[in-house]
Formats: sequence, C-alpha cells, structure tokens
Amino acid sequence: MLRFGLFGTGHWAAQTHAAALSAHPRAELAGVWGRNPERAAALASRHGVPAYDEVDALIEAVDAIAVALPPDVQAEIAVRAATAGRHLLLDKPVALDLADADRVVAAAEQSGVASIVFFTQRFRPNVVGFLGATAAAGGWHHARVTLFSSIFELASPYADSTWRRQHGALWDIGPHALSMVLPVLGPVSRVTATDGPRGLVHLLLTHQGGATSSLSLTLDAPSEAVTQEVVFFGENGVATVPPGNDRPVAAFGLAIDQLLGQVDTGTRDHHCDVRFGREVVAVLAAAERSRTDARSHPLP
Repeated sequence: MLRFGLFGTGHWAAQTHAAALSAHPRAELAGVWGRNPERAAALASRHGVPAYDEVDALIEAVDAIAVALPPDVQAEIAVRAATAGRHLLLDKPVALDLADADRVVAAAEQSGVASIVFFTQRFRPNVVGFLGATAAAGGWHHARVTLFSSIFELASPYADSTWRRQHGALWDIGPHALSMVLPVLGPVSRVTATDGPRGLVHLLLTHQGGATSSLSLTLDAPSEAVTQEVVFFGENGVATVPPGNDRPVAAFGLAIDQLLGQVDTGTRDHHCDVRFGREVVAVLAAAERSRTDARSHPLP
C-alpha cells in the first residue's frame, strides 16, 4: 500500500485525484494540503483523512505525492518531495519555465524516485493503443492539432482558474496536444508561434526527423466552435486520434497503477515521467519566446 499526500483542493484535485486515490486498492489517500485551509479541511473530511497546515509535514507523512495545483506551485512542492525521497504523481505542465522543470528532473534523478506526469490522454487505453500503432507504422509527415475549448463560461469548473486565465491555452492544453504528437513524430527541433483572436495561439513545429506539426489552441472558443481534433498525415494516408473512452478518474487510476509498477520493479523509465514533462515545457517555453519576439526558436 502506497501512502499518498494530495496537494490541491480544486475541482480536478477533488473529482479526479482524490476520487481515484480513495478507490485504488493499493493506494491510500493519507492527507490533504491546500492553499486555502478551509477547502483543504473540507476535502480531507470528505475522505476521512487529516488536513495538513504545512507542506513538509504532509511530505514527511507519506510515500508519494499527487499534485493538482498551478504549475509554478507544483514545481516547488515536487522538488521538496523528491529531495525527501517521495515518489511523484504530478499534473501537466510540470512547471511554467524550463529552469523549474530542470529542478524537478534533477531532484527526481538524484533521489531515484519514481515519477509520472498525468497527461490524461496518455492514460486512456484506446488512445495509447492508437498512438503506439501509429508510431510503429511510421512514414508520417505532418500532424494537425485543433483544440478549441471554452473554460470561461459560468458552468465551467475552471472559470475562476487564475493561472489558466494568465497563461492561457498554450500552457493548459498545449501539453495535451504535445503528449499525442511527440510519441508519433518525435522530439521538436524548432518552434514558431503566433497569436490570434479570443486567446488563440498557433504553433508550427519542426521535428528532428523532418516532420512538421501545427497546433491551434484556445480556452475561449465560441460554444459553437468547441472542437478537439488530432490528425496525422503521411505515407499511410490520414489517421485521426480517437476520443478517449475512459473518464479522467479511470485514467488517473491507471497512472497510479503505473507509478506503483515503477516502485515495485525499481524501473525509472516511464514514457510520461518528469523527463518527458520537461521536454514538453521546453517546447512551450520556446513557443512563449516566439510569441514575444516573432522569431523562430531552435531547441537543442
């Protein structure tokens, strides 16, 4: 049984992280910390566990942490937890800049802890199967990603998310797009980005093997224009990523399974570990620079 400390009290923390941890046969939700003590106490009470006032006290009490907080807050907690030898189940993106992502990777590698970054689609079996088969087929020249979401309507559980409003679609749903494109087309070597209306950001990526991809993202689409589409084009024709057929709580349960698998076997080579999380942040950071200076930016 792996004891988890949950950091976060919002919708995603309560409906996905806490729900999956409480239901998992080999995980124990052992405590909750949040920036709002009243919300932390309420969520902890709902699951019959203590709420903690101090980050380090909860880290000390558990074997692993699950984090559903803004990325900059997450990065600091992840470094402290990894340094203390606690396994990491983080959310995307790992951080909001490359320096913080590097700190997370360094702390995890130095301590030898297991890590997973929860890119939701990479834990939905039908999507995972599709991406594996598509990558194995090879011969892909281009991918087109259109993720038009709307979080600012009153009914959205993320309408009051300060970090999403500040950093927009690039950092919120950009990681989801990259998590599906990178396994098929490979690492990115060059990034160009520009903005459009209603929070739109467009990325043109060149991949190391010569393929390209274009990503169009927004969190403020008109309700009639909300859509999600990921399409690959190449020698084998056209292939469209299917919608995930599992609820997020089930996908998070699979992420817990796979973190436990690393702990059981001592392996530290998960395809969605903090190193992959850092790779995604590197692309996003280059895109952010490109939006600012209207130039194309290489990645090492």
